Formats: sequence, C-alpha cells, structure tokens
Amino acid sequence: MELGVWSLAPLIVALVFSFKTRSAAFSLFAGVLVGVVLMGDDPVRGMNALVQNSLGNADFLWLCEIIIFIGILFELFKESGVIAAFAKRVSRAGSSAKRVKFTSWAMGFVIVDDYFSPLMTGAIMRPLSDAARISREKLAFILDSTTASVCILVPFTAWGAYLVSLIVAQGGPVTNISEGMDLFVHSIPYNFYSIMLVVFTLGICLQFIPDFGPMRRAEIRARETGQVIREGGVPLISDEGDTLTRSKEHTVNLLSDLLLPVLIVFGVAVGSFVYAQSILTAEAFMLAVFYLGGSMLFKKQLDGAAHLSEVAMRGVKNVMPAIIIVALANCINTITTELGAANFIISSTQSLLTPGLLVAITFLLTATISFSTGTSWGAYALMIPLALPLAYNFSGGTVDLLVLKTVAAVAGGGIFGDHASPVSDTSVLSSAGAGSDHMDHVVTQLPYALVVAGLTCVAYLLV
Repeated sequence: MELGVWSLAPLIVALVFSFKTRSAAFSLFAGVLVGVVLMGDDPVRGMNALVQNSLGNADFLWLCEIIIFIGILFELFKESGVIAAFAKRVSRAGSSAKRVKFTSWAMGFVIVDDYFSPLMTGAIMRPLSDAARISREKLAFILDSTTASVCILVPFTAWGAYLVSLIVAQGGPVTNISEGMDLFVHSIPYNFYSIMLVVFTLGICLQFIPDFGPMRRAEIRARETGQVIREGGVPLISDEGDTLTRSKEHTVNLLSDLLLPVLIVFGVAVGSFVYAQSILTAEAFMLAVFYLGGSMLFKKQLDGAAHLSEVAMRGVKNVMPAIIIVALANCINTITTELGAANFIISSTQSLLTPGLLVAITFLLTATISFSTGTSWGAYALMIPLALPLAYNFSGGTVDLLVLKTVAAVAGGGIFGDHASPVSDTSVLSSAGAGSDHMDHVVTQLPYALVVAGLTCVAYLLV
C-alpha cells in the first residue's frame, strides 16, 4: 500500500502516546491499532492477522529465544552469587558515580554485541549504579550508546559483513567481498554519528558535558532522593526477588562461573561466523545456560532439578515485559512497511540528493527510516541501493571521498534509529539491561541523540 504521509500515522500515534502516557506497551498497541484500521481491516480480525504475520516467523522466535536464554543465564549468574562477587571486585577500584558511569561505558568496548552487551553490562553494573544513585535512565542511555554504535565501528562483526554484502551487490567499482570490505573499513572514520555518540557519552559519563533536558531531572531525582526509577515507572526487567546482592555460603569462582560462560557465548558466536559465515547467537546462549546450570548442579549450588527449573522460570518471568515490547515493536514495524512509510520518505526527499547535499541528506533519510521502522538493517537495505549508485555516478565510477562519506552516512543514520527509536530492539534491550522504564529511557535519551545527529549533519555539510 502507498498512503503517503498517512503511512507515518501509526508511528506518530505511538510517539505521541509515549510522551503523554509514558507507557510503552499501551503506546505501541495504540499505534498498531491505528495501522490496522488504515490497512482497511476491522480491529479484531485485522489485529489477529497482523499478530500472526508479524510474530509467526523464525526471526521473531529467534529473538525471543535469545532474550529468554539471556534471562535464564542472568538468573543463574545471580543465583550463584557471581554477579554480586564481580560487582564487589569492580567496586574495589572505587564506586563514585563518575567511576561507575565510566566503567559502564568502557564495558561496551569489551562486550561487542548489540544484544548481549546491554543485558550483560546492565546486570553487572546495575547494583553499583543504584548504590551510586545513578538513575536507571542514565544507565540505559550509556548501554544504548555503546552497543550498535560500537558494533558498526568494528568491521569484523555481523554488522560489517551485512553492509559489505549490500555494497558488493551494487556492483560498480566494487566487484568482490575483499574490495567491499576495503571500502567499508575506509569509510569508518567518516561515520561521524557513531564516533560522536561514543565520545559524547564519554563526556556525559565524566561530567565534562552537563546533563540537560529530561535526563537532568532524572539524575537530580536519583541523586537527591535515591529514587533510581521514576515513581510509577515500570522496569522492563523485574527486580522482584532480585538476588544480585544476596550473600552466598559457598565460594564463588569468577573463572568458572562467569568468565567461562561468557567465553562460551563469544566462542560459539565468533567461531560460527568464521567457519560458517553465520552467527549462532541463540545456540551460544543455550550452550552457556546448559553449561552453567549443569555446573551449578554438580557443585551443589542448586538443590536439584526442581531448583534449577525454579530459577529458569524466574529468568523467563523477568524478561517477559521485554518480549511483549519486542512483539509490539515487530507489529508496528510490519504495519509501517506494508503502508509504504519508507517509500514515502524516500520519494519525498529524492530530489534533494545532489552532489553537495548527498551525504547529509543520505544520513537524515537513513536516520528517519531507521527511526520510523526501528531497524537499522532494514534502513541499510533500502538506502545502500539508492545512495551508493548515486555516489558512484557523481564520482565518475570510482571510490572517492564522496563514496566513502555516503557509505558512512548510511551506516551512521541507521545507528540513530537503533539508538533513539522506541521500537528498536536495541533500545528495548538497553532498557531491560538497565532495569529502566522503556519510555523513560526513550524520552531522556532522545535530546542527546538529536544533538549528536545535528552535529553530524553540520559536519557532513562542512567537511
């Protein structure tokens, strides 16, 4: 369907309700309902068909598997006492608010994965963050700013491989994977949004850049009252029965109980990418859960199969709010795709893609599509075939500075949507990792993302 500007209505409704109600689930549901009506279906049958179409597929089930097994893995970590032990080890270096924020930022460069990084870092740093009276919104912002933005700056990840495949598919002067990778690597210094976002976040953490907007109010609340979550806020991962700081009688072994499961996750993920060009993310977390659960049974850290099942179900329960938000986000993404939102955005701005404005408009266009759909990879699939051939045409069929900047603008524009959109899975997982109310996370970090995006546009126009 092509409904013109009306194709944006579901997302606009979701955003308006988000700012009004601060309820992510209600806002997304309202947007989905508007989309169903625009599709010409009645709300009941249309909603049923949409849910089956959006969620009855391997991609959604795969993401649910990852979230569920991550939830179980973290609950096993907590039950073993390893999270509390690691938090105490980290706190020996100092537990001031500035140090805790910097450590959270730095861990984004250690755990380079857009799903695992926010959840793992969040689980480890949340107790220290709460003790230092840092708002959950601030922790969620730090997690979100050091996930996809770091992944896109590291060429040998799934993100880099995906973009390289799109570059090679356009032909022109790039004829193979090696040349495509070379182009992508040389474009990284011009990915101003991702670079600026990482540096901007460091400045916020070290307090070189003062907080402003809703984030400033959240930080004042946490610092003066100790209320790290807004009154009435609903964290995406439940703190009910939280065992993060519970003391244990047995001795925790950080090597076997924490480091080895993490190495299993990364070993399987990296190994499968190297040898099969396919990252087995879900399988990696499953294997880590199987190992840690079996190890805890063997070491009598669990009282038997019934205790293991109880811990596992607690982990599943704790991530259910995140799964619900991801499900609704998938539904609204399907709606905006079927209504032709991305095509409307492209057709409305294509005339502006001149040599002087190509890079800046490419960034803005990719950012808008990514923000509207909640997926950077979908925006990449739309924008690389549009912008890269234009750049080749303006450069005379050679890989010059304009081509490198264009690829970087697409890469950075997609990260803006992943970082700022309320329907982005990366944003949802950052809220979950921080234990933040999702809409509070979106509202507080959006001004920061817009500032960095504005600076990026200026840089592309001047440099």
